[in-house]
Amino acid sequence: MSVVLNKKQSLLGFIFLLSGFAALIYQIVWQRILFSVFGIDIEAVTIVVTVFMLGLGVGAKLGGYLGDRYRQQCFSFFLAGELIIGIFGFFSHDLILLLSTYGSQYLVVNIFLLLLLPTTIMGSTLPLLSVSVINDEADISNVIGSLYSYNTLGAAFSCLMLGFFFFNYWGLTAALIFAACINISISMIGCGIKVFNS
Repeated sequence: MSVVLNKKQSLLGFIFLLSGFAALIYQIVWQRILFSVFGIDIEAVTIVVTVFMLGLGVGAKLGGYLGDRYRQQCFSFFLAGELIIGIFGFFSHDLILLLSTYGSQYLVVNIFLLLLLPTTIMGSTLPLLSVSVINDEADISNVIGSLYSYNTLGAAFSCLMLGFFFFNYWGLTAALIFAACINISISMIGCGIKVFNS
């Protein structure tokens, strides 16, 4: 399955904008949840920043590996990843709090490993989507740059919405559910694209 960017650019850009929007919700909300676990200190910030940087890096490498070997399946991998992130997002608040109740000396490691799965999948989305939309005539740098700009725009808009709306009126759990619904919607929209192009 190959999606041609120049014909679907606005829709694919919107999809990846939504993906970036949801990813920043997770990052900030998970950090807020960890504040309640560790207190507002360096541990909570360190866990979230480190797991996101490691996950995004490992995920980008994994996405590139899959893109080299399974080019025709990359769009399906992208959609499956968004679905997994969404499902995890629904339960992430409860999972983090459940781990915190054990009070284990390995709590930091356990939470780190818990969040490494979704962040790794997030990191794989750019290479997977990029490979799925590049054809032989496409300018690779323009494709990747365009997708990344949409994703970054979504992340920036997410920060504004969190600061001025979500935290004031919704709360942490509702924000996570909203982000999860975005990821699942991305997967559903993408399935529609596949059916339309098949």
